[in-house]
Amino acid sequence: MIRSHNPAWLVLVCFVFCLISHAAPAADEPFRPEVGQFPPLEKSREYRGVLAFVDHVNRRGSLRVESTGEFFRNPPHPFAMLPYGMVRQHGAPADLRDIPLGTVLHVRGFLPPDITTSVVPVSDKGRPDRPAENHVLLLEDEPSFCLREGKIWKLKEVDLQNNQGMIVASREPADEENSRPQEEKLTFNAATRIWRGRECLLVVDLVSEGIWPKNGKKDLAGQAVHLGLSWQPTPGGVFLRYHITDIWLDEVAMQRAAQIQNELHKALIRSRWMSAWVDTVEYGKFGRATVTVTLFGGMDPSLYADFKKGEQGVMNAAENTLKHAGGAYGPAHMASRGPILEVTQTTGEIPQGSSGIQVRFETDLIIEGIRPGRVVRIRPGSWPELTIPRDEYLNDGNNPEDRFPTTAIFPKY
Repeated sequence: MIRSHNPAWLVLVCFVFCLISHAAPAADEPFRPEVGQFPPLEKSREYRGVLAFVDHVNRRGSLRVESTGEFFRNPPHPFAMLPYGMVRQHGAPADLRDIPLGTVLHVRGFLPPDITTSVVPVSDKGRPDRPAENHVLLLEDEPSFCLREGKIWKLKEVDLQNNQGMIVASREPADEENSRPQEEKLTFNAATRIWRGRECLLVVDLVSEGIWPKNGKKDLAGQAVHLGLSWQPTPGGVFLRYHITDIWLDEVAMQRAAQIQNELHKALIRSRWMSAWVDTVEYGKFGRATVTVTLFGGMDPSLYADFKKGEQGVMNAAENTLKHAGGAYGPAHMASRGPILEVTQTTGEIPQGSSGIQVRFETDLIIEGIRPGRVVRIRPGSWPELTIPRDEYLNDGNNPEDRFPTTAIFPKY
């Protein structure tokens, strides 16, 4: 027993308490990744919200973050994709430009690695509707989240009036029969898309086939589906109730949606080049250098397979938003060119954000933006050399201020 009249004991206890409290960070303390390192997914903060604004060329936007209270009054909270951050839609790689406004998105985020280069406001102190961890490693829609987590939506009951109504459903582990998840009420309407195989149906089609009633309720017996979710204003004073935009009734339908999204993304990457960061630069004479980069993850395997030893490569500096940062006439203007010397695959566990693939590239024109720790864009010679929109590159240089749209983008009359 510690006696209150012994001050020496009190001093010792306070000293030990301070050591314990400072020995290790709290489990829920926000994590700040180091520049040039892929952060562990398990140290990210997980939350979800509704996409309210997108600035796709700067890989940033705003989410109305899910929290208690009057959800529609929550101010949109800014987020930025980390350079190696991945976007997924319909279970496939995506770009922010692919995600419709209003989509419910799941987030795995961190504090910014470097606050001086952040493209959105930052703070070390967050709140439920404004998380401090607004630099995103993984941003995914509902079906992507469920496919990664091994979950499925089970439909319990539909209540239909005039081709719109309510569905009672629950998100459950796909491999557990006796789980007891919380049920949710979700709205749908005549515009809700219902995918069956390669068909796209509407509510009126299910009604005409007798699968759903024209009016009233029907037990759906836990039918397993994937759902696309958004938020829409709901009558009756309900502040937070999600809306079903899409229902995928079977695996063929879900796989088809993923295939379409994947092909869309592959075409985008081939025109904008693969993103990576520089691991090492071995400088030679007269502008020669050998550069080793790690390609970022989350892409279709066929894109990585296009990088082959002995083929030509083209590399350009990039900004943290992945905008090309060298060349006044597009990404190829000042890009470094040369042969690919080696392509290697890292063994062992590969962190989220990394492909685990390193490319060694030799050039006789090393440019300023290609330095260790910096972000670059690289393409194999087999990809087409295309002109991209002016708002997707920073001109010749790497001035962060150039990334922010100003009134200069509008014509004068």
